[in-house]
Amino acid sequence: MRLPQTLVQPSLSGRLIILAALWSFLILLAAGLILYTLQRQVTERGFDERLGVYVKEIVADLAAPSESDRQQIGDLGEPRFDLPMSGWYWQVTRTDQERPVIRASRSLVGGQLPKLEDLGAEEVRGARKDYIIGPDDRRLRQFERRIDAGEDGRYIIAVSAPADEIADDIRDFRIALTITFALLFLALVVSTLLQVRLGLAPLARLRQSVGDVRTGASARIDGSYPPDLRPLAGELNQLIDSNREILDRARTHVGNLAHALKTPLSVIINEADSHPGPLAAKVNEQAMMMRNQVSYYLDRARAAAVSGALGGDCEVAPPLEALIRTFEKIYRVKDVKTELRLSGNPRFRGEKQDLEDMLGNLLDNAFKWTDDEVIVDIEPFEQAGRRYLRCVVEDNGPGLPAARREEMLRRGQRLDESKPGSGLGLSIVGDLAKLYTGSLVLEEASSGGLRAVLVLPAL
Repeated sequence: MRLPQTLVQPSLSGRLIILAALWSFLILLAAGLILYTLQRQVTERGFDERLGVYVKEIVADLAAPSESDRQQIGDLGEPRFDLPMSGWYWQVTRTDQERPVIRASRSLVGGQLPKLEDLGAEEVRGARKDYIIGPDDRRLRQFERRIDAGEDGRYIIAVSAPADEIADDIRDFRIALTITFALLFLALVVSTLLQVRLGLAPLARLRQSVGDVRTGASARIDGSYPPDLRPLAGELNQLIDSNREILDRARTHVGNLAHALKTPLSVIINEADSHPGPLAAKVNEQAMMMRNQVSYYLDRARAAAVSGALGGDCEVAPPLEALIRTFEKIYRVKDVKTELRLSGNPRFRGEKQDLEDMLGNLLDNAFKWTDDEVIVDIEPFEQAGRRYLRCVVEDNGPGLPAARREEMLRRGQRLDESKPGSGLGLSIVGDLAKLYTGSLVLEEASSGGLRAVLVLPAL
């Protein structure tokens, strides 16, 4: 499976947009990860400070001067410390006796909290903080501090609470962060798209101007361009001028050659006609063949020069209608009925003279062989992103055998030697069509005659 060319080699604007979107995504992703990590640390720190406040209250109760006050340890004003297995626990462990004495919140219901020191938690500023699995198999966040009260003993005070609160805060922040950064990413992509479109607008105008020159809508690249594109526009205008100069020189040389060759040939033919005889007849025959050959190759040379020129186009209807009127007069003895079908206002992308030569040869062939009807159908169509004209000329004459249709497109081939002509008409049409990246195909008409399908580039 082959990928489209636009995917294999994206356009300049496409590359800029893709690169900008990629870099925006990577930068936002890195920023999101950093913010997520910082927010997680801030949330944990805030939660630890909250647990640390409870630890300080317990320490204050332990340091109370009277025994009755010390008996009030754990009265922290938080009802969840009294609810069984609520996840909110505190525990005081006296470690300076052979058998540690443990006092805990009612919520522990006889259970115990593990020591973070035994779990390998690092002590920072006299406190340890880490996640544990509580007696109810819930994930808890525990804050632990070691207290030395002198003669009153040494204690390890631990307070824990469900880690769900931290996870919920982090989840809410992650969702908000994802939505915010997704909207920011879309905003950056849209702004990049607008910047690229606006920034490359002069290039689009330059491309349009070049297309107008190619199709003949404009003679030069006009308009104001930024300093970066102004030299390119100037170079393209010089290239267009150089192309026209080469075309003019080619036309001049072709015309000079035509005069240089046709005049001596005319003299030879006239001299042969003035001296009748077998030799004169042979000279006349060969001279006429030379004239036909010269005309054929001069037409090909002229068409080759014209087809490579920038610009140039013409309407199809006016010259076609003029040709039809001309052939109706020439073959008026046949009383040919001509039907012309035109779709819209088609324009040929090429020289008017070449269009007249091609259509003229096809019409001449059709009028010559038709019984009494000729149909001309001109229809534009698109193929591979380019516009073309399909010119169909058909008659209701004897037609042409399938085996001879391809042969008739060769130079010098004639269907009937009794008919006037040199056999160059259809071959010239085929050659001219190929020079314009078109084609000529001979088919059988629905009436049994010959149907010539000429495809030419359109504007």
